[in-house]
Amino acid sequence: MTQFLDIVTFAGELFIVAIGLLLVFGILKIINLAHGAFLVVGSYATVVATRLNWDPWLALLVALAVGIALGALVERSVLRPIAARPLDTILATWGLNIVIVQLITLYFGRQMQFAKSAITGAVTLGGLTYSEYRLILLLIAVAVGAMVTVVMRTTQMGLIARAVIMNEELAQGLGINTRLVRFVTFCLGAGLASLAGALLTPLVSVHPLMGVPWLINAFMLVLVAGVSLGSLAVATLLLGGAQVLVSSYGNPVLGGLTIVILSVVILRFRTPA
Repeated sequence: MTQFLDIVTFAGELFIVAIGLLLVFGILKIINLAHGAFLVVGSYATVVATRLNWDPWLALLVALAVGIALGALVERSVLRPIAARPLDTILATWGLNIVIVQLITLYFGRQMQFAKSAITGAVTLGGLTYSEYRLILLLIAVAVGAMVTVVMRTTQMGLIARAVIMNEELAQGLGINTRLVRFVTFCLGAGLASLAGALLTPLVSVHPLMGVPWLINAFMLVLVAGVSLGSLAVATLLLGGAQVLVSSYGNPVLGGLTIVILSVVILRFRTPA
């Protein structure tokens, strides 16, 4: 039972981290390599909120707002001028990742940081005691996925986003403001990345380079899932579950590479569409 809960809660963590990257990839058609840096920003926003003795739940909203604001700045000043050059956007976002990490390092240092958790207790399930926060985090992941799905399928904004995903040039020809769609999408992706960092903070040690492994895993999961939220959920559950099992029964170092290795195998043998 503990193993099952570890798998589903870790899958929830991966899903929260990857969903923002998936939205940006699906609509903007770029790989945002600054996604990990936005996650780190959210984590440090939570650390600052803890130092100021703010409510931990309020810290989540602060992290979301900071991520959206930073995403708006990046999209307007960095990505928009080079939107038509995909390779340049990849290089630019990776360079931005380095800049953000170095700025955080200069201000906070390289030492581990910690933040207060909104929930510190445990619950009993069938005689098993398990972290209440990890279960709440799983519910949040389900809620975020459901909310994004509802928006994409039932609202005009979602219809416009799907039109841009299918054919951006045709959508632009029909009068859709694709520049605004791209702007809102990137802001949302950055905000979700920062929110993910804030949610993960009570479970991990916060340091400037913490976003790298999460970025790599999220990147591989998005490549496997494509632009489907359902496929992303399945990928996080199966590949994340494999990582938990390998780390538990094998070598933790090898476990950390499980998602990357399995993703490469899947992509290698996937039948072209």
